[in-house]
Amino acid sequence: MNQLLNGTIKFKKSKLNGNTFGGGPLMEKMKKRIEVASGKSPADLVIKNAQIVDVFSSEIISGDVAITDGFIVGIGDYKGLETVDAHNRFLAPSFIDGHVHIESSMVTPVEFSKILLQHGVTAVICDPHEIANVVGEKGIEFMLHASDDIPFDAYFMLPSCVPATPFENAGATLTANDLSPFYEYERVIGLAEVMNYPGVMKGDHDLLSKIHEAHERGKKVDGHAAGLKGKQLDVYMTAGIRTDHEATNAKEAKERLQKGMYVMIREGTAAKELCRILPIVNEKNARRFLFVTDDRHLDDIISEGSIDYMIRKAIKKGIDPITAIQMGSLNTAECFGLKDQGAIAPGYKADFVLLDDLEQIEIQSVYKNGQCVFSEGELTDFPKELEQKECSHLTNTVHLPVINEQSFHLDIVGEKAHIIEVIPNSIVTDHVIETVQKDERDRFIASIEKDHLKIAVMERHHHTGNIGLGVLKGLGLQSGAIATTVAHDSHNLILAGTTDKDMAVAANAIRDMQGGLVVVDKGKVLAQLNLPIAGLMSHEPYEKVNKRLVEINQALDKIGANHTFNPFLTLSFLALPVIPSLKLTDLGLFDVNTFSHISVSVEK
Repeated sequence: MNQLLNGTIKFKKSKLNGNTFGGGPLMEKMKKRIEVASGKSPADLVIKNAQIVDVFSSEIISGDVAITDGFIVGIGDYKGLETVDAHNRFLAPSFIDGHVHIESSMVTPVEFSKILLQHGVTAVICDPHEIANVVGEKGIEFMLHASDDIPFDAYFMLPSCVPATPFENAGATLTANDLSPFYEYERVIGLAEVMNYPGVMKGDHDLLSKIHEAHERGKKVDGHAAGLKGKQLDVYMTAGIRTDHEATNAKEAKERLQKGMYVMIREGTAAKELCRILPIVNEKNARRFLFVTDDRHLDDIISEGSIDYMIRKAIKKGIDPITAIQMGSLNTAECFGLKDQGAIAPGYKADFVLLDDLEQIEIQSVYKNGQCVFSEGELTDFPKELEQKECSHLTNTVHLPVINEQSFHLDIVGEKAHIIEVIPNSIVTDHVIETVQKDERDRFIASIEKDHLKIAVMERHHHTGNIGLGVLKGLGLQSGAIATTVAHDSHNLILAGTTDKDMAVAANAIRDMQGGLVVVDKGKVLAQLNLPIAGLMSHEPYEKVNKRLVEINQALDKIGANHTFNPFLTLSFLALPVIPSLKLTDLGLFDVNTFSHISVSVEK
């Protein structure tokens, strides 16, 4: 039995490939279930008087749902040791998020699962590349270990691109050899979003080795085809990359569909493409679409929902309710080879929701493996013995000197500058050139009237002292500064502000609390959220973290932040140099279209 690093994880061989199933001998379990399915023995649990949502035939059917050993064994007329009357509610498969970074919720996997179960989500396909970019293999190990023994299925795709590009400094580098041992873990099902398209195109040996091993092991490979089209998508498909969550409009989604990809429709906190892509979804092609959240802040999940929110929104936009549920359950399961999940049918896991209203997706209760885990607004029987996993080796990751105002001086040659312009509710940016305001020393000065702010990315992993500086438009701050160590994907410190003084105060506050979010105005910290685990996650229960986020949002109101999008999550993507068009890394301003760093000043 293999061990990783300090041995806190012992790999579990897949039960489906061994001689056991569901915790006991395969033959014994199978015989028992067959007896129940045939009506010879009573089921453990029978759900009666439910309107069953059949995602295979797109119909509502009636019948008892018989459950034994956590699996559905029959639909028809059954007797059970326990009976639950659904009172004519709709019984639908529970929901599956096809691509999510748990770290973006800013809570640990246990706390994350508590929130999602309340929204009918019982499984996620997650990519731990956020924490991997900070602490490498130790981060993946922690996420796997921290998601063990939860009444919730956290499947993992291994981070394919750590770091994302060579144009920035991340905290770690993961090679094919580093990733290989993780495939022995039963919940690792593939290779996560391959965002290094140039590496695929040029045949980078290590990247192709990662893709090849995933295929050799019968695993899935996710794509990240931001801005790609035509032959570029052909290259992806030829490499065996079958999914993409970066389509930003119907045209891009249709081309991916025509190439044979599964199209992941994303509705996160920063990137919201659902309404742009839904117009091309119809009864002929709906089976090739699935829902993902990618990066969604905790407060949005609590207030709006997760995949349930996307299903609800799709129905309001005209998608048939059963089709919408299918897109949030069966389609995702089939895409990732989860052969016993995503439907209400014999031989499938008893993971389902009882709905008071099919179109509003009003969740009355949630079942995982045949056990009720949420009912009438409360979690039920969630294991209290689950402890916070040891993570002291993942703290103290913010390595910065004391910062002063001079750290943010930005010289501008000439009158105009290359500017990053925010596109609301998108992680794509515009590249604009505009005249900027300067002082007598030709240093950039923020302009509230022009909505020109200063933006900085500070390397925080290796004591390099690197600071990338630029000009930002569209964030809408009226005063003060904001800063965070949640900065995709290398998670250096990123901050934006109206004055160098407030930016320095924000940077020093982040250093002192070893990662998190902070809002500053007139030299004072208005609100902060400590994220000591790799600068990405909190130790605290989700309720406390959400309370801090409420305080953050109130502070954002005080400094006049834009209300049409989330300023922090928008800021966090401005350091990601694989998403068009203009971004900022610790090495400077980066033009994604040319894949090169450029000067902030416009050369004559």
